[in-house]
Amino acid sequence: MDRLFSLLAFGPSGWGDEIAAGAFVTLSLALATLPFGILLGLLVALAQRGRSRVLAGAATIFNTIFRGLPELLTLLIVYYGGQILLQAVVRALGLGINVQVNAFVAGMVALGLVLAAFSAEVWAGALNSIAKGQREAGYALGLSRWQTFRLVVAPQLLRVALPGLSNNWLALLKETSLVSTIALPDLMRQTNVAVGNTKEPFFFFSVAILLYLLFSVASGGVIALLEARANRGMGRARA
Repeated sequence: MDRLFSLLAFGPSGWGDEIAAGAFVTLSLALATLPFGILLGLLVALAQRGRSRVLAGAATIFNTIFRGLPELLTLLIVYYGGQILLQAVVRALGLGINVQVNAFVAGMVALGLVLAAFSAEVWAGALNSIAKGQREAGYALGLSRWQTFRLVVAPQLLRVALPGLSNNWLALLKETSLVSTIALPDLMRQTNVAVGNTKEPFFFFSVAILLYLLFSVASGGVIALLEARANRGMGRARA
């Protein structure tokens, strides 16, 4: 047992620093993807409910594609397809340079598109729960469409959408493991490298399990705090 735990030592004799670095990349990727995907999902949901048929149709197509494709396939398309597209642009501009797509950025974009598609459904459900009369009351008070959304709709929208968005976040945490396929040194890839070098798959995969569970438990605590803050005054209002 001591020999196994010595494998997690920091420095050249152990894999602790590599596993810690991989965990940091995993968290960084998830945190960078979250605002991108959540905000894009809100825009998609608003487009679906908007007056423009073109935007509504585009939003529906977006949701259909990125909810239907496997996340791994989306990641590979963004990573390799983005590289091909950039190379074509560089050649068209007559620039003699070799362009490489950053794996972190590709992972953020791919996972963000998937997150946007699923969070759009959460936002759409939350928007449907807010009575139309509240918007009309905002307009009657002289508020613009943007002011009505920001001051009347948005505070209620976040409270209603938060449980669904929390599930999206937990799913995103797990989906970050897919970026190991494009050589991004996240927790899963570093774990696989450690397993390949030490031939101790059960031990290192158990460490990865514990770290992912730690991320989920910590996320649950933060989510609980956010929900408590979003629901402030609701009990008094019902009373």
